[in-house]
Amino acid sequence: MVHSELSRRGFLAGLGGLGAATILGGCATGSSSDSGSSSNSTTLTLQSSLSDADPKAALTKVVGDYTKTKVTLNTIAIESFRAQLPTYLNSGNPPDVLTWYAGSVARDYASKGFLLDVSDLWTGNGACAGFSPALKELSTGAEGKQIFVPTNYYWWGLFYRKSAFQQWGVQVPTTWDQFIALCKTIKSKGVAPLTMGTGSTPWVASGWFDYLDLRINGAEFHRDLLAGKHSFDGPEVKNVMEHYKQLLEFFDPKGRSYSWQDAVTPLASKKAGMYLIGAFITSAVPSNAVDDLDFFRVPIIDPNIPVAEEAPTDGYFASAKSHNPQGAKDLLSYLASPDAQQEFIKLSKSSNLPTSQKVDTSTFSPLVQKGIKHLNETKAITQFFNRDSSDELQTTADTALTKFLDKPGDVNSILSAWQASAKKVIAS
Repeated sequence: MVHSELSRRGFLAGLGGLGAATILGGCATGSSSDSGSSSNSTTLTLQSSLSDADPKAALTKVVGDYTKTKVTLNTIAIESFRAQLPTYLNSGNPPDVLTWYAGSVARDYASKGFLLDVSDLWTGNGACAGFSPALKELSTGAEGKQIFVPTNYYWWGLFYRKSAFQQWGVQVPTTWDQFIALCKTIKSKGVAPLTMGTGSTPWVASGWFDYLDLRINGAEFHRDLLAGKHSFDGPEVKNVMEHYKQLLEFFDPKGRSYSWQDAVTPLASKKAGMYLIGAFITSAVPSNAVDDLDFFRVPIIDPNIPVAEEAPTDGYFASAKSHNPQGAKDLLSYLASPDAQQEFIKLSKSSNLPTSQKVDTSTFSPLVQKGIKHLNETKAITQFFNRDSSDELQTTADTALTKFLDKPGDVNSILSAWQASAKKVIAS
């Protein structure tokens, strides 16, 4: 959920000097040419939402190392950036390059003609040509053109402590039936099989909804559902909720009062067995337990459905109105390069993954290396409920899913109310 910038995306932590970039508080103007200069020497503007101190410093250092064109880096607080982004892109002199998310948000701006076509960066010797097909799909607009450059992402999975599984004598499951059997075994030992913090962070409940929909109905259906092409009270979603209902007896009941961070505590103390959450969990696990942390993919329910994974993906797009489109593409190519990705991740001390397979991952932790392999092997990538739809639709999910957790017997009326609320949001 993007409203928890520090905890979900801002766990990119690191160091970095000010470099050569200019840091401004809120200027949103685009590129400008020096007197008598050619368009190739035009100063570029990069508008960044990485306002937490450490990722801001890391990006500043990366941008400061860029020497081909002068770059002005404007860093804006995340919520202000989100609110002003349509204004930035629709202005007469927009920023040339902007940080943001892949997926439906980028596609929506592309459909309005706001984003520069960067398809040439995805072919031949382009900076993104070696990125995975799943990332390319995620960066493609409705017209089949690439409009986004992804530079880092993180994975979701069922996290657990290796020593706990060894202590309980249990194995990682691969099928749904094996998973349910595992939950029953852990519960028989007096341990909550699953932890989940849905008190002050109700968006966490969408993690299970997303994954069950992906495993039962597939990524294409899931994206279409969030785009309003299917109904939340239709038979497909009712099937998802039937599977969700199977899990309810296994959740730690205290989770309804926990934040996502609070829900890490029972996992770390072996009072809970597993947690479906993003890799940002590493920022909340005690340091003496991090090396004991492992994960596995949400088990397969229908083997005929191609495997998809949630991988919220960050990067950059460029304004279609940039006064220096080639310069913007050159900057994007640099930001997507293995060296720039590696420097950013290193300085950030991040658990995020590079999108370039040419980044040297030999110094990454075994957990992160497993995360890379996990996503490289998937057939499709989705983001997370709000990133594949909107923050407004996420609110309807928060309401519906927390009501379901409290009163699962009311599931039909809850889904009907959800569909009515979602229809209003999508129509607005």
